[in-house]
Amino acid sequence: MSVTADVRTGAAAGRFYPSDQYGFSSLLTENELAVLGRLRKVLDEQVQPLLADYWEAGEFPYQIAQPLFDLNLMEPSQPDGGATASGLYVGFRNFELARTDASVATFYNAQSGLFRTAVNLGGSAEQAAELDPKIRSFEYKGVFALTEPEHGSDIAGGLETSARRDGDTWIINGAKRWIGGAASADVLAVFARDEADQQVKAFLVQTDARGVAISKIHRKTSLRMMQNADIDFRDVTVPESARLQNVNSFADVAAMLRNMRSDVAWIAAGLQAGAYEAAVRYVKQRQQFGKSLGSFQLVQEKLATMLGNVTASLGMVVRLTQQQEQGIYADENSALAKMFCCARMRETVALAREVVGGNGITLDTDVARFHADAEAVYSYEGTHEINALIVGRAITGKGAFR
Repeated sequence: MSVTADVRTGAAAGRFYPSDQYGFSSLLTENELAVLGRLRKVLDEQVQPLLADYWEAGEFPYQIAQPLFDLNLMEPSQPDGGATASGLYVGFRNFELARTDASVATFYNAQSGLFRTAVNLGGSAEQAAELDPKIRSFEYKGVFALTEPEHGSDIAGGLETSARRDGDTWIINGAKRWIGGAASADVLAVFARDEADQQVKAFLVQTDARGVAISKIHRKTSLRMMQNADIDFRDVTVPESARLQNVNSFADVAAMLRNMRSDVAWIAAGLQAGAYEAAVRYVKQRQQFGKSLGSFQLVQEKLATMLGNVTASLGMVVRLTQQQEQGIYADENSALAKMFCCARMRETVALAREVVGGNGITLDTDVARFHADAEAVYSYEGTHEINALIVGRAITGKGAFR
């Protein structure tokens, strides 16, 4: 694909992302780059202009959903008639979304990453075959409901939501918290502890089922556009046919998380790219002491560090994704990527805020939004500490979670 200059970022001709210094995106096919180009056009023209106002209001611009759905981003058609997206394409799709906005990336990934993974890994072959086409088209919208009000990092042993079997029916009681996109979903992939064997099971629960109560979490300072929810379950009945048949312990949930952490690492890399590119735009047009802010040595040093962080993060997630496509899945590998990329992200958005100065706390430059939203990405899908302990366990052979 012949890549022309990016109007919004001033990217040099021939480079798909101005923040992709080593050209990792050149590993994508022409068709994949074309799909990402169409995504960028929608993001630039229909999404970007809405972000500041909706972020400030703490609401999601649902009018952008259908244009994103219509792009068929999950499994775009291939020139040979196939419909299998590469892992690198999926990663750069998350990167492109997060480069524009972390809430938009999280909203899309709730369906394309979390919910789709829950169904395809947790469901039987029959369940996956039936539901995946509807998930790809967004005909069947779902979210991943694991975290609880009192259990986040300790969810493996602390999960309290219960499921009791009564014939061919399950009765679910409990609560979930921080569930992004729940209010606009059709179904919740709910993880609950089976009262009979104390093992974790998973169920597809309709959002309008009797006994399900969904309420928006207010007063957030990060991912303000993303509509996170508290969910209560009171004697909610679910048929056995709605149980994801391949989830029979928390080990099965951990296999899902192993995949999802790589998605979040890509989002962290994309968020860094967005913050870096916004900072570059600003320092090129801002004048101080009679000359361009970008001409100052200390500013250039910060920009170089930011670009190094983006480049290192991209290198890590690209290699992780290549390994996963070869069938190499290891908890410590995805945990290391999530931990490292999010730590670099935190530094990058802080440096972006610094070089933009006082204007860096306003939404007009985009930097403030990236700076605030990074805090949520830093914590979700496994905190820095939990991921470090997963890596540490692999290094030493000793678990240190307690």
